[in-house]
Amino acid sequence: MANLIVTGGAGFIGANFVRHWRKVSPADGIVVLDLLTYAGNPANIADVTDVTLVEGDICDTDLVSKLIADHDVDTIVHFAAESHVDRSITGPDAFVTTNVVGTHSLLKAAKSAWLDKGSGKPHRFHHVSTDEVYGTLEPEDPAFSETTPYAPNSPYSASKAGSDHLVRAYHHTYGLETTTSNCSNNYGPYQFPEKLIPLFTLNALSGRNLPIYGDGMNVRDWLHVEDHCVGIELILRKGRIGETYNVGGGQELPNIEVVKEICRGVDAAFASNPDLARLFPDAPAAKGGASADLMTYVEDRKGHDRRYAIDETKIRSELGYEPARDFPQGFAETLAWYLSNEDWWKPLVERAKIAR
Repeated sequence: MANLIVTGGAGFIGANFVRHWRKVSPADGIVVLDLLTYAGNPANIADVTDVTLVEGDICDTDLVSKLIADHDVDTIVHFAAESHVDRSITGPDAFVTTNVVGTHSLLKAAKSAWLDKGSGKPHRFHHVSTDEVYGTLEPEDPAFSETTPYAPNSPYSASKAGSDHLVRAYHHTYGLETTTSNCSNNYGPYQFPEKLIPLFTLNALSGRNLPIYGDGMNVRDWLHVEDHCVGIELILRKGRIGETYNVGGGQELPNIEVVKEICRGVDAAFASNPDLARLFPDAPAAKGGASADLMTYVEDRKGHDRRYAIDETKIRSELGYEPARDFPQGFAETLAWYLSNEDWWKPLVERAKIAR
């Protein structure tokens, strides 16, 4: 039996991990530490049994130390982060504070509890990071591996690179038992509707434009969040201490193809379920039109990386990781979830005025 702190566990990936871990390890203790900013939502884990939700800041080292002591925590799984690239361009300070200073705060508390005052029992600090720390790839470049030099190009990716280096340093300098994973673009249930897939799905349902950056040919590797959670579980159970593992979905697609898949999926859903026209009357598909008519091209994002791709050889060969879904299957599951959970996403869209 383990006792975990999951930082950012009310956010998108963190909440999916909490749900996954409770399913595979029902006896383990789980404390979710989340500041509940705009992307944190208690509803994401409200139906998960025996989870303690603490509203608090990872920068509060004293709070983290108290939680480790009070709950006899031996594992920290660190998801909490500012993660939206567009927001990092207009407001980078929050990214440095949360992603760099916050990670350091957690590391200090973990070191104090497990090494300075600890009994020497096994422990784990797992840090969840991004493939964006590696920079950008040309069309013919090999995919990112764990040995690819860091070359972050946005304030977001630079702040995540800084946190990765701190985790590495705490292992090599102090002996803290750490692992790190660098993942590709996640999608799936409970994703806050500012990211491409939920934003464009919900825009298509409401008849709003689908604004595509540049020429739409920026390439990403798409990873269903549940496959990501399986990868993290494997790292926690079998990963080598001090190591980094890249976790990808093996689905390298240009953004324009993702948008077209969203449009196809929405239109097909309306064709097979006439009730959707009543629920979402502003959708082009409700009026016999095509969601693709909403596609527009807008000025490219500043510093927009052209291509990301993940080489998952290490986690496949060492830990037996294999994603269970290709993109069409994963998106079909995701679309079905959003169509069935309007009560979850509609208040978020209305409150934050995300859809545009």
